[in-house]
Amino acid sequence: NNKIKAISFVGSTPIAQYVYSTGTAHGKRVQALGGAKNHAIVLPDADLDLAADAMVNAGFGSAGERCMAISALVAVGDIADTLVAKITERTTPLVTGDGTTGSDMGPLVTKAHRDKVASYVDAGEKDGATIVVDGRGVTADGEADGFWLGPTLIDNVTTDMSIYTDEIFGPVLSVVRVDTYDQALQLINDNPYGNGTAIFTNDGGAARRFQNEVEVGMVGINVPIPVPMAYYSFGGWKNSLFGDTHAHGTEGVHFFTRGKAVTSRWLDPSHGGINLGFPENS
Repeated sequence: NNKIKAISFVGSTPIAQYVYSTGTAHGKRVQALGGAKNHAIVLPDADLDLAADAMVNAGFGSAGERCMAISALVAVGDIADTLVAKITERTTPLVTGDGTTGSDMGPLVTKAHRDKVASYVDAGEKDGATIVVDGRGVTADGEADGFWLGPTLIDNVTTDMSIYTDEIFGPVLSVVRVDTYDQALQLINDNPYGNGTAIFTNDGGAARRFQNEVEVGMVGINVPIPVPMAYYSFGGWKNSLFGDTHAHGTEGVHFFTRGKAVTSRWLDPSHGGINLGFPENS
């Protein structure tokens, strides 16, 4: 449609890439935000209670159906067992059900999506991951019908498993164990997505190094979901963004604006005369 001058899209990576390539081929301005696989690194010096709270909130909030959800926890060093135990303590009591009746988490959006998310958990179990908290059999009290899948925590996930490689978009938190910060950083930078990430640490030097070295568009330091204020731009790197500009902030305003430059002077009669030099607005 020739009346459409610009297209802003948010969705899955394949569709974002399609919208971007098709739109630009027809001369449209396009910004297309794609999918995500957001990681959170927890270093050994971190406050593990704070980190555990954050992982539950960021992994299972909105039933994990948001592009800024944390779906991969990268536990560094010997804190993994303790951290997984703390997350389990906080996850087990969560109630899945109708959000208007005091439950902690609601259903997934459709039956097809619920079954797809469950199939990833099945695949992870088959591949050898450890199902610590299993949400596949959850039903809501008094609610026989519904697309229920409770918070699910999976440990000992490796980077070749589909539960790690794919964007699941559900309440599934995978734990990947590594020995060092460098391994954790490499794992994130090797991932094709670059939407959001976070690091939990009390070491300012480690945090500074991470924010400079990680190849992700939105970075949180002891903040699990690093969505910037609206006057800053929103959007990631790599396969999480197609186009030259991000949404929101100055870039978002510029994207939907066609600029016009006006140069004017209200002349005093004494300002006449010939000047063949480069124009000066003074």
